[in-house]
Amino acid sequence: MPLLVEASRLARVPRLEGALRAIVLLLVALLLLAAAGTPRAALAAAEPAPERVQELLQLLADPEVQGWLEAQRAAASSSARAAAPAAQPAEERASLEARVDGALAGLRARLEGIVRAVPMVPGELARIAAVLGEELEQRGLVSILVLVIGFVALGFGAEAIYWRLSAPLRAHILASRLETPAERLAAVGKRLGFGLLWVGSFALGSIGAFLLFSWPPRLYHLVLAYLVAFLSIRLAIVAARFFLAPGAARFRIVPMSDDAAAYWARWSVLLVGWYVLGRASAGQLASFAVAEEVRALVVSLLALVWLGLGLAAIWRRPPRHDPGAPPSRALSWALSAYLGLLWLFVLAGAAKAFWIGAVLALVPFLLRLVDQSVAMLLQPAEGVEASARVPSLAAVCLERGLRALVMAGGILVVAHTLGLDLGTIAARETLATRLLAGALKAAVILLVADLLWHLLKAWIDQKLAEAQTDSPAGSEEARRHARIRTLLPIARNLAMVTVGAIAIMMALASLGIEIGPLIAGAGVVGVAIGFGSQTLVRDIVSGAFYLMDDAFRVGEYIQAGNFKGTVESFSLRSIKLRHHRGPLFTVPFGELGAIQNLSRDWVIDKMTVSVTYDTDLDKVKKIIKQIGKELLEIEEFKPNIIETLKMQGVDQFGDFAIQIRMKMKTKPGEQFTIRRRAYALIKKAFEANGIKFAFPTVQVAGGAAGEGAAPAIAKEALDLVRPKEQAA
Repeated sequence: MPLLVEASRLARVPRLEGALRAIVLLLVALLLLAAAGTPRAALAAAEPAPERVQELLQLLADPEVQGWLEAQRAAASSSARAAAPAAQPAEERASLEARVDGALAGLRARLEGIVRAVPMVPGELARIAAVLGEELEQRGLVSILVLVIGFVALGFGAEAIYWRLSAPLRAHILASRLETPAERLAAVGKRLGFGLLWVGSFALGSIGAFLLFSWPPRLYHLVLAYLVAFLSIRLAIVAARFFLAPGAARFRIVPMSDDAAAYWARWSVLLVGWYVLGRASAGQLASFAVAEEVRALVVSLLALVWLGLGLAAIWRRPPRHDPGAPPSRALSWALSAYLGLLWLFVLAGAAKAFWIGAVLALVPFLLRLVDQSVAMLLQPAEGVEASARVPSLAAVCLERGLRALVMAGGILVVAHTLGLDLGTIAARETLATRLLAGALKAAVILLVADLLWHLLKAWIDQKLAEAQTDSPAGSEEARRHARIRTLLPIARNLAMVTVGAIAIMMALASLGIEIGPLIAGAGVVGVAIGFGSQTLVRDIVSGAFYLMDDAFRVGEYIQAGNFKGTVESFSLRSIKLRHHRGPLFTVPFGELGAIQNLSRDWVIDKMTVSVTYDTDLDKVKKIIKQIGKELLEIEEFKPNIIETLKMQGVDQFGDFAIQIRMKMKTKPGEQFTIRRRAYALIKKAFEANGIKFAFPTVQVAGGAAGEGAAPAIAKEALDLVRPKEQAA
């Protein structure tokens, strides 16, 4: 059942936990009973164990002695490499065919050893029982069993106490709202803390009590190994409930159906439980100095059982999302083949190949789960469009940080498997080793750089989103927002180039490449390019000074020479101006020259009207003053008018009219709309008050007073014609 869903069923998974407890107790009891019930005479006849041999075995079991032996072995190998740095190893000098033959011969020898180890198993178990029997004589079998059972019981008792004390916390988590990303992340943090404290209570009650007693060396390591394994199983149970939450979809982190969540919660705990128990058992065989062939046989059998469990989990799995859709058979066959390949690595004793193969399979799978889980946790609240959402710094840290953590974990596992120290790479190591270790370090550097860049990008995007909010035109806040929209895109590009360049340089240095000459060469090439592209350099430098002088901002209307328009964007060398009629100009900074910014602070708009000479100017002044008051009363214009419309007086006397000058002070870009409304009000008011607009007219006059030009011309023509007619 899921964590934090049903209080009565939340504390345990009865079948699974009961089976795991029975397995652990049965393994410990069988080992102890075998040691106590083996006849001493038979053991002595089979393998005589003198006092010196027993002392040697006890010394070898001492952790301090084991640490000293490891230190001596490492020192001896280092001395051997230092003594012959120029000597090439045999496998490097051998041909490819010889290497393949050697690998096949080693594999054949290992398989033959595993077959020979089958009849050796009873003798090795008898020897382990003899060693444990010697230590059991000091404490007694019954007391040991009581203590082991008591430690497990103390662990569950501590869990029960924690369960009772955490009732208010569980109720608070159950009542959590999960509508917004912040609420979901808060609930995830609370559930994670609750689960870790739950496991910690079991560890404190079981392992903490175990460490208070003194134990014989062999028995100490045996009981501690299985207690740690059981603690790992408890941690796997809590992790399955935390991520999958079977039966409680609202708390689920990994997106999948309820059936799939319940299925994988069971099988993941079972697979992890068998692995940690098998690893603990294999580790105890090594501590008891069991023959290599026997250990290989036991490990192969344990891995074979794990392979069977994995195949069963793959082929019986339900679909993740659509309950009616069958699982993909191609994917099932591919996963089965991959698991079979990993088991072959275990059988062949290729531990490095096994771990590298496991990492190559797990890292992409975990990255996909991280992407899907983070996307589900950070999905916007209902009613909020996803396109309008800008990721927060916490969201970026969660997403990119988890991805970097998964990939860095895989890199560290591969490095540990190959025996590489990422901190120091000795010069005596081979070229391939140095390149591999350098590549792993470079990958870590690039991961850190990727996380840093996405954090910077998220911060800049947040500031740009805040600057997109509506602010009163001409206010200080509006100017600050325009400044942010102008500079932050440039800062984002510079940050990307800077982080990328530094990361690449550090990655090259980790690969052993000297970056000093590279930087010097780049400087020389930069100087040469600068001389060859002076125009480009002039544009970039001019743009930098324009930005320093705050000559323009995105969204402002400017005029520079023959170019004018609204600033849409700009790069390092040019600016894009959108003309009010549509054309887009891309102008290099070096060609701008003097800039006339038409969108700063305020603008004074002057207007002129012409009236006839018989107009009453005092009356016109009163009318214009009233129109200015009406403009201020319009809600659309009120916040944009700094000084309303007023009459300045007579501008000049024309041939046919008196020109009257008016002006008003508005915010930039708003004068056009206000001017059109003002003209309409002036026309209407002048017509209502009998004030006439003056316009040019032409009058042609001639002849007697009161006669028109045409009749006069006709009369003169008749006077000229009549005398001629009389003479004829």
